[in-house]
Amino acid sequence: MNLWCPITIVIGHSLDKNLTPEEIALERYQIIRPCIMDGANKEEVAAAAGVTSRTIRLWIQQFDRDGLAGITPRPRRDRGARRAVEPELARVIEGLCLRKPPLPIAAVHRAVQELCKRNQWRMPSYDVVHDISSRIARDMKVLAHDGQGAYEQAFELLHRYEADAPNEMWQADHAQLDILVLDSSGRRAKPWLTVILDDFSRAIAGYYLAMEPPSSMRVALALRQAIWRKDDQSWTVCGVPDKLYSDRGSDFMSRHIDQVAIELKFELLQTLPRKPKGKGKVERFFETVEQLFLTGQPGYSPAGTSHTDAVLALEELDKRFQEWLLQGYQQRQHSETGETPKHRWEANAFLPRLPESKDELDVLLTTVAKPRLVHRDGIRFQGFRYFDVDLAGFVGEEVTVRYDPRDLTHILVYSNDSLVCRAVCFELSGTKVSLKEVIRARNARRREVKEGLNDLLELANKHVPVERPLPETPVESQLPSYPKKKIKRFACDDD
Repeated sequence: MNLWCPITIVIGHSLDKNLTPEEIALERYQIIRPCIMDGANKEEVAAAAGVTSRTIRLWIQQFDRDGLAGITPRPRRDRGARRAVEPELARVIEGLCLRKPPLPIAAVHRAVQELCKRNQWRMPSYDVVHDISSRIARDMKVLAHDGQGAYEQAFELLHRYEADAPNEMWQADHAQLDILVLDSSGRRAKPWLTVILDDFSRAIAGYYLAMEPPSSMRVALALRQAIWRKDDQSWTVCGVPDKLYSDRGSDFMSRHIDQVAIELKFELLQTLPRKPKGKGKVERFFETVEQLFLTGQPGYSPAGTSHTDAVLALEELDKRFQEWLLQGYQQRQHSETGETPKHRWEANAFLPRLPESKDELDVLLTTVAKPRLVHRDGIRFQGFRYFDVDLAGFVGEEVTVRYDPRDLTHILVYSNDSLVCRAVCFELSGTKVSLKEVIRARNARRREVKEGLNDLLELANKHVPVERPLPETPVESQLPSYPKKKIKRFACDDD
């Protein structure tokens, strides 16, 4: 009696590629089981499973000989090999695909056809050529088509430095922001942002936002804010870093910044030549500025924007950016550190290294202008007039002016590298000097000059007495004598 029932057969022998060899063996056993256990008809089983009867007989023989191991599929020994293409021809195809500029696959296939005709080789199909091209390693394609720089940027191993403590290393960089603002002249332009970022905490130590492109002056002004204590008590990041890391731009490799590093005793580090890697943290900050700050500001103008009106003045953007920086970014948990930048910088409870005074820092970092002449009414600089009573002793002399472009209310005046005074522009600062103060300074300077003059004259007279001059001849005796003549009178004069 035939107890086999077609319902028990695994219908549709799929041999799914996602199945493991062991699962495929079990599936094959379920197909041939009725034949082995119940003597079912092999042709009917094969038809129901969608395979040939010859395959069913082969599986039964393999199972009888080796069990499940006999019907477990084994990988092909030539798997991955191109049986239709000679090895030398395959390498020729790869070489054609790696030419610069890159050739279309159709062009490579035509070139291969001509080559096979000449050498009487078996001609590969378009799909075979395409398959060979797709199997070329990606790093080799990038090197061949895009050059060594692109290869290094994409595939070379990168050592990522991580600072172990706050102020161990700062990173500095510039970026032009995708926002249109109004400058002091009312013109539309995109400003530049220079930032100093603490590598350990990701906190921003200082920044400089202005229209001018990258320069050593921008770096110095950002460092000035980063190093000294801030007016806002919530912005605690300050001090001199151990290292300052940047790219190899002329603004970071200037003599000015070198001198600052020597005086403040920190090390300058630059990226390797033609390999500007390692600044991912500060570059990521610029992306954060783009995504979380700029997109919500009027005048946001990313690449590809047709027309955007400038709404904010530069000063207003600076004010908004600092508010976002202190209340947003510094208070927001960083995805890599798991802490807010502010808390991570403050958690170490260390004492930052600071210069002796802010004046000393200004001497190193603020811009040095050309010599300026001290006039009787002060110093004329940048279209403004600056005055201080201490300038009384330098009228008519040239001095050196140092200033902060962000704050033109005052300038620092130096003579022979010594600070003379802090001259103020009354128009910008809103302060005034009274007439009494001017008269007092004027009289004091006059007395100082007279006393110095008398001292010098007495000393000179003591050592070199003045000889008595010869008696002077009256002026009248030196004049030529002319004969006296009477004035001629006319008859009408008697009337």
